[in-house]
Amino acid sequence: MENCVSINSKQEKIIIKIAGPATHEEVINCMKEKIPQLSKMYQEEKIPILVVGKVLKQKEMEEIKDLIKQNIDVEIEFDSPKEMGLSVIRKVYEKNTETSETKYYRGSLRCGQKIEFEGSLVIIGDVNGGAEVIAGENITVLGTLRGLAHAGAKGNKKAIIAASAIDAPQMRISNLVKEVVKEELQVKKCIYAYVKDEEIIIE
Repeated sequence: MENCVSINSKQEKIIIKIAGPATHEEVINCMKEKIPQLSKMYQEEKIPILVVGKVLKQKEMEEIKDLIKQNIDVEIEFDSPKEMGLSVIRKVYEKNTETSETKYYRGSLRCGQKIEFEGSLVIIGDVNGGAEVIAGENITVLGTLRGLAHAGAKGNKKAIIAASAIDAPQMRISNLVKEVVKEELQVKKCIYAYVKDEEIIIE
């Protein structure tokens, strides 16, 4: 994808905008081509850089930051969610969850504990009431899910939540919230939740 990176000066900041559909490889290649243009915008004063547009993973932000800093010593910020709760979802997009990165957490989560990951999360234990599990992609709980599970937290409505058993009052996928009715509060064995027609379905 050509010209997937644009550079502009605005309100005492240099704005680098990355096109959403671009792959990370395309972004890096375009950034390398834009570095001479970016360097010319800097004389003595180091105006901060703000990177906007595409939602980036942590390692992608680090690679872009390193590329810029190799050529220009400047402060760099990213307008990308640092937490993945409902209040900070900024973009809705879908992608193939089968290729997402997966993190494994060994042990049960107690009340007050919270774990977040940009890819998929597998909890080898229980998620107890008052605990939170937030993932950019899928959530799998090998024990009982009693706490909050929020899958597809950056907007992926293809994400699912799966558990050996569930006894939770609420489930979240993307920007959708499922309030579990009283009958559904009874523990179900081997269940999963997914989005169909803009509604979270539990089976």
